[in-house]
Amino acid sequence: MNDMTNSANRTPALYVVATPLGNLGDITLRALEILRTVDVVACEDTRHARRLLDHHGIKATTMAVHQHNEREAGAKLVERLRQGQSVALISDAGTPAVSDPGARAVAAVQAAGFPVVPLPGPNAAITALSASGLMDERFLFVGFLPAKSAARQAEIAALAGIPAALVFYEAPHRVTECVADLAALLEPSRELVVARELTKLFEQIVRLPLKEAVVWFAADDNRQRGEFVLIVSAPPPREGLDPGTERILKLLLDDLPVKQAARLAAEITGAAKNALYQRALEIKDL
Repeated sequence: MNDMTNSANRTPALYVVATPLGNLGDITLRALEILRTVDVVACEDTRHARRLLDHHGIKATTMAVHQHNEREAGAKLVERLRQGQSVALISDAGTPAVSDPGARAVAAVQAAGFPVVPLPGPNAAITALSASGLMDERFLFVGFLPAKSAARQAEIAALAGIPAALVFYEAPHRVTECVADLAALLEPSRELVVARELTKLFEQIVRLPLKEAVVWFAADDNRQRGEFVLIVSAPPPREGLDPGTERILKLLLDDLPVKQAARLAAEITGAAKNALYQRALEIKDL
């Protein structure tokens, strides 16, 4: 199917359209064409969407799809598709359904048997990672941590050992508390990348040792303003295997040859197969 057609010639579908994080120029030609030609634009906030649409001279019908009405709005989207209409789904900024409303609406459309067509574009997590300077091979997108302190600390502790950079979103009124918990619960040798107000006038991207982050935020109130992506570098390499991985390896060695036990332990735990093989040989020699 060619998207560059008018609505009358297009198969009814839900187009998931990424929109700018801040700079209104950060939108693709394909996204603009879809927004111009669909029958309705489903958006998180109709007033916010209107600023983007007006900037590009798009006279589109809009309807609200946000966290408080998404289930009901999803049913309305499906009804429009059944009537032969096409719909674009956008959020206030970035890619819909990624720490933003949209996932329920997408699921409803899929369940009704209509196509869902993603249009790639701006995403705050990827934008921040691209400018982070971190060289970790893997990352885990966490999104927003719990707002309450105890729950947030428990989740950070659970994430501490994952061998990947951790990517968080955070709001300005919680960012200092969040960073304080990260600094208290993760290894001080890890780095923190603070990316705030991405693509906007006061964009700032800073990389610093995690142990210095609380002081950095406290030194200037302006550093606590805006929308934040926080990236914590992966944990330092561990000496030997962690207790859980070692236990799994020992259980497998009770019934399997060394090579097979090491391979299965690597698949289960994500630990390096070579390290598991060497440790398996040591265990067998005990």
